[in-house]
Amino acid sequence: MTRQISELQAKDLQHVWHPCSQMKDYEQFPPIVIKRGEGVWLYDERDNRYLDAVSSWWVNLFGHANPRISKALSEQAFTLEHTIFANFTHEPAVKLAEKLVELTPVNLNKVFFADNGSSAIEVALKMSFQYHMQSGKKSKTRFLALTDAYHGETLGALSVGGVDLYNEVYQPLLLDTVRAQGPDCFRCPFNDRPESCQVQCIRYVEEQLVNHHNDIAAVIIEPLIQAAAGMKMYPPGYLKRLRELCTVYDVHLIADEIAVGFGRTGTLFACEQADISPDFMCLSKGLTGGYLPLSAVLTTDKVYEAFYDDYGTMKAFLHSHSYTGNTLACRVALEVLAIFEEEDYLAIIRSKGERMRKLALEAFSALHSVGEYRQTGLVGAIELVKNRDTKEPLPGEERIGYQIYKRALAKGLLIRPLGNILYFMPPYIISDEEMEFMITTTKETIEQFFKEWEG
Repeated sequence: MTRQISELQAKDLQHVWHPCSQMKDYEQFPPIVIKRGEGVWLYDERDNRYLDAVSSWWVNLFGHANPRISKALSEQAFTLEHTIFANFTHEPAVKLAEKLVELTPVNLNKVFFADNGSSAIEVALKMSFQYHMQSGKKSKTRFLALTDAYHGETLGALSVGGVDLYNEVYQPLLLDTVRAQGPDCFRCPFNDRPESCQVQCIRYVEEQLVNHHNDIAAVIIEPLIQAAAGMKMYPPGYLKRLRELCTVYDVHLIADEIAVGFGRTGTLFACEQADISPDFMCLSKGLTGGYLPLSAVLTTDKVYEAFYDDYGTMKAFLHSHSYTGNTLACRVALEVLAIFEEEDYLAIIRSKGERMRKLALEAFSALHSVGEYRQTGLVGAIELVKNRDTKEPLPGEERIGYQIYKRALAKGLLIRPLGNILYFMPPYIISDEEMEFMITTTKETIEQFFKEWEG
């Protein structure tokens, strides 16, 4: 039976096409109208509240309606909201670029601003390709990416993605990408244990580089966590070996830190844990703390210099967005970075991560439906399985993660799944009590669902 819906919900269903959704689902489960946010909580039009355990698609770092960020945004809005960024600049953009260069790994000295994560990926791909064309390496026209990768949903970003759910229908439009088997620590074909892992799976990338390096412009990777693939986590040693291989074979390394940057993995950037510096680093999501769209691509002086010439040579990077370097977004990003430094949030993230791991292992280790609980920094994932011993996946057509998600919402918890994988990526301000509610409610919901499902 279709539940009674509000006037706003009815108008939404009449006119709005929601992202990453089968709109027919909304006839039985209409969109929840959110009226306000405060801290880790979202409040709907009926004043029900939901703990935002996914940081509203991984963007919110310091809570909804954060007073400090809101104040910075408001003050900037009364001074300058936006200006063309070709032949013009402004203080927030200059200061933000300077700060990002200071905070990111060595040699990333140039910053190109874009609007969102997918746009940042497009920028990095195009820059790498054009660099090689202008450096006399005309054969380097392809990219190498991992299976199960996700880098966004514009056509270039989809081309280097590897999740069929997003890619398959568009295959005739996509670039010819070289694909290498990615790491899968939960179902490791080498039976490596995390504490003794020799990252043998890097051989799949090495084989492709040996065979195709003359054709490959860049390798693109999500450092430490393949997020949309189901929060698949792998050790820093894999990144270190990948950096070495890219250097040997004269191939750029693009680090897509859009989801994992800004403290999510326990360090400000995931690449730090492998002590590597990529040729390109893509940033977005947490960059503005969940307030405004903004992304940045950082690269090296060597890349930059391949574009630096008289205009008539046509070597310039002629890529643009109307909102490139948006003043409001840059000012908000500066405030986000200031909060990190002034309130020592990396130490807070590590402490809260340890607590979340302890609570989660206590809650989920005995559940027969949980194949694994894994965690990096303040990102935790529950892999639901049909058989814990064999690691047999649950049937995708049953949409079990989605069923659990709906039940959790009724209990006041937002844990949007990735297939049959539930995950936690809460705002960093989450309290001990709120974290306990998040873990306990998830456990109760899983138990209740499987009790009903198994009959």
